[in-house]
Amino acid sequence: MNEAGSINTRMVVGLGMTGLSAARWCQRRGYAFDLCDTRPALVNIEQIASEFPDARIFLGDQVSGELLASYDQLIVSPGVPLTLPSIQQAVSQGASVTGDIDLFRQQCDKPLIAITGSNGKSTVTTLVGELLQAAGKSVAVGGNIGVPALDLPQADIYVLELSSFQLETTRALGAQAAVILNLSEDHMDRYQGMNDYLTAKQRIFQAAQHTVVNRDDAATMAPGGKADLSFGLSAPTDAAEFGLSVIDGEYCICRGDAVLVKSSELKVKGLHNLANVMAALALVELAGVNSADVIPCLKSFTGLEHRCQWLGERDGVAFYNDSKGTNVASTLAAIDGLGAATEGNILLLAGGVGKGQDFSPLASSCGQYAGALFAYGEDKQQIADAVAGQCEVSLYANMDEAFRAACDSAKPGDAVLLSPACASFDQFKNYAERGQHFCRLVEAVL
Repeated sequence: MNEAGSINTRMVVGLGMTGLSAARWCQRRGYAFDLCDTRPALVNIEQIASEFPDARIFLGDQVSGELLASYDQLIVSPGVPLTLPSIQQAVSQGASVTGDIDLFRQQCDKPLIAITGSNGKSTVTTLVGELLQAAGKSVAVGGNIGVPALDLPQADIYVLELSSFQLETTRALGAQAAVILNLSEDHMDRYQGMNDYLTAKQRIFQAAQHTVVNRDDAATMAPGGKADLSFGLSAPTDAAEFGLSVIDGEYCICRGDAVLVKSSELKVKGLHNLANVMAALALVELAGVNSADVIPCLKSFTGLEHRCQWLGERDGVAFYNDSKGTNVASTLAAIDGLGAATEGNILLLAGGVGKGQDFSPLASSCGQYAGALFAYGEDKQQIADAVAGQCEVSLYANMDEAFRAACDSAKPGDAVLLSPACASFDQFKNYAERGQHFCRLVEAVL
């Protein structure tokens, strides 16, 4: 079945940002399409109907297998599981399934830098875009961060953050350079296990011209073991490796024997961020830019909101917003990265919806760096049970109560860190709203 030949009818499944970008893509090409969403009501339904006047819209129980099976192609949004019985029924009756990234590649013949991973992908994607722009490239950055791929402007090179959900419907990526930054347990409410999750992530390497791997995580290796460049926290042994060398008592980012930048010259902190920086430099190299030429831009990079974001200090106590820490691995990275650089203890605020995660890996790092854990939200008890005996643990109904208790406990040299290890939707709309709320709490005490 080709794109414009035997596909006569299309259904866009899921009407979030990505789904609506797919609808615009269809509309620009004059394709016949309809829209659907399994939610029974949408707050923006009038705007959607106005933007796509020729499309029929189906919601809630109207979205049946019989309905979806009546279309040649389903353009499925990342947030919609392909395992839904209605989608499975349609596929069994001959409907094809695609997603926004496959559609993007149909229209784009420019180089693509593709980035995925359990943690750090937004930081790396943003940084790669800024470094390429500093090198004089015309760059568009988006995908799972910011602007959906199908809504991006024309550019000479594209840098896309890709989620495992997006990769499930991607069949012909062909990136100039691709990387899985790391892999840890996440989205276990959607996948049957880590192997299922890894299979989705590894689709990023389909027909990739070049690959980058994390030497510290074997799961990031492309099938077949091929890698053009690597990064890791160990010292590099040759020019194909980015790594950390200790020079005069300080971590320095090196490529082979060449020292590129001292950690003290960077505005982003923590070992996890040094790994992110090295990944970005490797990708920039594979995009045709000498990594040494973009170091001045790298030194000015301040990181992203809600990702180990330093908010300020009061009476010797530092406050960090890592609301983007939505899984155990990202919270571990924040604790370990900041803990090693903190004179006192980490006072950790964690909690929310655990998505079926195992919280036990937090125990060791909390024992090493956390003076206390202030757990709140829906899965607070599971988190508390996982770290019991490693540090002081107390439970609270919400973040506000946990924050007040942390402030009361803090001593000079300590760091109050929000890194929830959970999704936010028990008490907040998303991680950004959660982070903004934490920022307001901190502003009130500074």
